[in-house]
Amino acid sequence: MFIELADALVERFDSIEFLHLLAERSVRLLPVDAAGILLADEHGALELVAASSRLARPLEHFLLQSADGPSEESFHSGQTVRCPDLRALPPRWPRFASAAVKLGFLAVDTVPMRLRGEVVGSLNLFRTSAGALPAEAETLARSFANVATISLFQVRPGAATRAVAEHLETALSDLVVIEQAKGLLTERLEIGVADALSLMRNYARNTGQLLSDVARQVTERSPSVSGLTRISKPHPRW
Repeated sequence: MFIELADALVERFDSIEFLHLLAERSVRLLPVDAAGILLADEHGALELVAASSRLARPLEHFLLQSADGPSEESFHSGQTVRCPDLRALPPRWPRFASAAVKLGFLAVDTVPMRLRGEVVGSLNLFRTSAGALPAEAETLARSFANVATISLFQVRPGAATRAVAEHLETALSDLVVIEQAKGLLTERLEIGVADALSLMRNYARNTGQLLSDVARQVTERSPSVSGLTRISKPHPRW
């Protein structure tokens, strides 16, 4: 995992792909069912930038809108936040817990992402069964978050706040294009949203392009990505 994160730091660094890699690898290597990554802008507002699956997205968006949940608590305290059973009474975060349980999540752990002693975001780990995350898994999750954060922002020297703001601005701009491209491919190829994203990620890696660049070519209906329309079913990247 650590080697793979380091290998992602190529000359044309793709921060969106890097964060998706972190989320998906966290689900594969830790006893969790979904993961979401949030980064804070220069004003301290958290934004969702990557998720391991579409299951995490509605929960994270609810969290961001309500400002009631483990991500905000972890970000402001700088500590790992644990909730082994979201059904416990009284609920720690009433609205968040209700939304999470409805989506099938019963436990959550949120690990702060640090840069030079400053918290810049959080790695959120969701489980569909109640119970505490094993201590060794929590330690590994903190290591993933720390190494990934250092790797993510070391490519841009300067003040940490400025680096985070720049990355977040770029990431959010790229995410808009990626979402548009996913919608086009979903309609054009009659495939699911998750398959559309997987298709673009595979194509980007195979052709040595950034995911955002491939997405822009799709939205512009560029002939350079016509090969995407000839693939009936995307092959999993991992």
